[in-house]
Amino acid sequence: MKTIKPKSAAATLASATCALLGTTTLTPVHAQEEPAWEFDTALLYYGESDNRVQDVSLNVLALRNFVDDRILTLTLGVDTLTGATPVGAVPFDGPQTFTSPSGRAVATRPANEIPLNESFLDTRVALSANWQQPWGRLNTVSGGLSMSTEYDYLHIGANFKIARDFNERNTTVSLGLAVSRDDQSPVGGTPTPLSAMLDVGDLSNRLGDQSKDVLDLVLGVTQIINRNLLVQLNYSYSNSDGYLNDPYKIVSLVDPVTGDPLDRVPTPGVDGPSHQYLYEKRPDQRTKHSLFGQAKYYMGGKVLDASYRYMTDDWDIDSHTLDVRYRWPISDNSYIEPHVRYYTQTHADFYRTSLAGGSPLPVNASADYRLGEFDAITLGVKYGWKTETGNEWNARLEMYSADGSVPGDLLIGTNQQGRNIYPDLDAIILQFGYRFGL
Repeated sequence: MKTIKPKSAAATLASATCALLGTTTLTPVHAQEEPAWEFDTALLYYGESDNRVQDVSLNVLALRNFVDDRILTLTLGVDTLTGATPVGAVPFDGPQTFTSPSGRAVATRPANEIPLNESFLDTRVALSANWQQPWGRLNTVSGGLSMSTEYDYLHIGANFKIARDFNERNTTVSLGLAVSRDDQSPVGGTPTPLSAMLDVGDLSNRLGDQSKDVLDLVLGVTQIINRNLLVQLNYSYSNSDGYLNDPYKIVSLVDPVTGDPLDRVPTPGVDGPSHQYLYEKRPDQRTKHSLFGQAKYYMGGKVLDASYRYMTDDWDIDSHTLDVRYRWPISDNSYIEPHVRYYTQTHADFYRTSLAGGSPLPVNASADYRLGEFDAITLGVKYGWKTETGNEWNARLEMYSADGSVPGDLLIGTNQQGRNIYPDLDAIILQFGYRFGL
């Protein structure tokens, strides 16, 4: 029986487990082979409960292998989002009327429901290109550009990475750098932070377009422990500077005794909000630190992929993510892959469900539920099968559920104690994919 060399085993392990990360396996190309294209396509549906956000997206990854281990990777993503999303206002026993983000109309939400923005509609197109090649005998370098656009958002980014092999190529150390610029031009203009929601047609509190700059650094180590076990450890640093608000999120001003939204004196003959609302304000900087560890274990065709991520930032958010996948071949040409993911986070130090009327305004305040304290779990399964030509079809079905809580010291007045303030979320994810080569 032929003895498997450590490097060959590592390549087998990498090939078997690469798909667990949702990436295309890189096929070695020898000098005498013709260049080849590989494609990985996916059509995804994401649907939230209660007619909230619905997303249909198409993603295409095209990879071209050239001689001498040079690789070109191109990606295209198209997302269409519709539905409703929480605006940040607190629910109470009466209806609430809001001025639309454009400032041209009003919409009324029923009593005892978490207010939603039902005009949520967006289409995003994202493109990226990346080039990778050897640099000397033990080094690999890569660099790329990315761009995505929405009707009110533009992202442009660039990245560079260098990796070096050590220890007979059983250890790889890498350093990655990415920079990006995001420009935001919301409908109706960017609202002045912590300014009041105004009547229809009154845009006196609107600013011009805003932008932010993002710098990301990633230092990683990948180690082959033996022919069956591969481990990875990454440290990530991210700094965002500029406009970090969500221009469509608001905070309710409430009665300090009851906790109900304060009424607003309407302007005669003009439509406008029924109660007093302020546009949110976040800090103009955010620094995040993350530690990520991953182990992939190959067991005679089966692959266990487990990872853990810890993130902390200067907004006082700490999060933990545990992700486990298990790929189990059920025949020579098919496999099944159960998946479980658990996520938990603390709330930002400026997270507020509402603000007490008559009290001094804080420096920053946001009622965005994504900055609150919540736990989330994803359960799902993926099924894949290969065709006679070596291509692969796959289908994935997952259920996502997020359950948030509001600390008692953030609830104001007597009436907020018995209300559902945090907008819990359930969602379904369905994806079909096809991987092929030309």
